[in-house]
Amino acid sequence: MWQVGIAVAGSLIQQSSDADPQGWYIVTYALGIYHLNLFIAFLTPKIDPAMDFDAEENGPELPTRANEEFRPFIRRLPEFKFWYSVTKSTLIGVVCTFFDCFNIPVFWPILVMYFITLFCITMKRQIKHMIKYRYLPFTHGKPKYQGHEEPSGKVIISPK
Repeated sequence: MWQVGIAVAGSLIQQSSDADPQGWYIVTYALGIYHLNLFIAFLTPKIDPAMDFDAEENGPELPTRANEEFRPFIRRLPEFKFWYSVTKSTLIGVVCTFFDCFNIPVFWPILVMYFITLFCITMKRQIKHMIKYRYLPFTHGKPKYQGHEEPSGKVIISPK
């Protein structure tokens, strides 16, 4: 959790240095695009099912039933590297605000609208990919186990 705290603190520092009404929009926009790229890599599996051409005719899928082979979700960008890259890039963004050569005058509403459009299109594509190949990159907590008795009298514990 400390990675999240450092990344949030760095983002707040970077945004407060951008609070100057005179600019730094390009630095903030580039940082937002880079963070979006990192987030997509964080949500994507290491072995993309869409690129697995040796699979069945229906296409590859992650297991959805207990009798299928268990394959854990392995991220293309591990969590620690994700937070490390976010923190490092945010600090680089803060340093860039100290130099006037990065303060390029632009019409900022266009950058905001372009970023929102890019975010929506990218996330829509990623969510469709997640639905098509049936994977969820997040966990919902520990599994709860429930016991049931076999005819022999043994208690068998199975996931709920």
